[in-house]
Amino acid sequence: MAIDSSEFSYLPAQADALGVPLPTVQRLTLPLPDGRSVSALRFGTDAPRITLLHGAGLNAHTWDTTALALGQPLLAIDLAGHGDSAWRDDADYSPRTLAADVVAALDAWTSGPQVLVGQSLGGLTGAAVAAARPDLVAALVVVDITPGIDVSAGPAALREFYAGPTDFASRAELVDKAMALGFGGTRPETERGVFLNTRVRADGRVEWKHHFARLAAAALAAHDPGTAAAPSVLHETGWDDLAAVAAPVTLVRAERGFVSAADAEQFQQRLPDARVVVLDATHNVQETAPRDLAALVASAVTAGI
Repeated sequence: MAIDSSEFSYLPAQADALGVPLPTVQRLTLPLPDGRSVSALRFGTDAPRITLLHGAGLNAHTWDTTALALGQPLLAIDLAGHGDSAWRDDADYSPRTLAADVVAALDAWTSGPQVLVGQSLGGLTGAAVAAARPDLVAALVVVDITPGIDVSAGPAALREFYAGPTDFASRAELVDKAMALGFGGTRPETERGVFLNTRVRADGRVEWKHHFARLAAAALAAHDPGTAAAPSVLHETGWDDLAAVAAPVTLVRAERGFVSAADAEQFQQRLPDARVVVLDATHNVQETAPRDLAALVASAVTAGI
């Protein structure tokens, strides 16, 4: 039997560990008018009712375990500059810019309003989508981000992780570096994350799929540590976007994440009709509390029936 070395090779073991059936999963690609393309994963064969948007430096596969736990038809979109979606020449990865690609994808691949779930940068992007196109969004779930916090500088370890070369001799070299700096969990988990977030170029060198690593390295080379971890995200428009969302809004605060209790309180004051839910998780809630997050998303789908 041939060994499955595709991007879906990890899914059977993940489904088995969760005790759930393995769904049909396929890669979708949509050409855009400007010559770029947006890519996504489609779980299931029926029309999706859930769309997932990842955070900065991640990709659609960060949602794999949550998607399996949900067991419902859904889309997980690679934001521009991430995963298999094209990089932007202008390096503009602000939420409203990213939202335009998401809207194009939803128009092409969905047939009804979505429970739109966005983590970190994906959460601000989701708010921009819901504000601009309320017909596409049945409910908005914002995961561990508010416009009131700035995560663009990032921790020192993350800056060190992106320092130095932008390409590597092997994925094993990146796994070693990630584990040495305390990223990832077990080695198999780190290997999976590196495999799904890198590509092998024609010259045999390995590079990150996301544009942020290249931009971060350039910022470090220019001795600008304040922007080294990721390009600056324009948060000032976030509150305006959230205020314009007509659909029900839920904020998920990770107890060990970026949103503090004070941040959540500010969110609640600005959006008094929003719901705030606290989960025992790190910033990447979809990876550290996938069952709990899946249950919350499923309840949003049920409420919209």
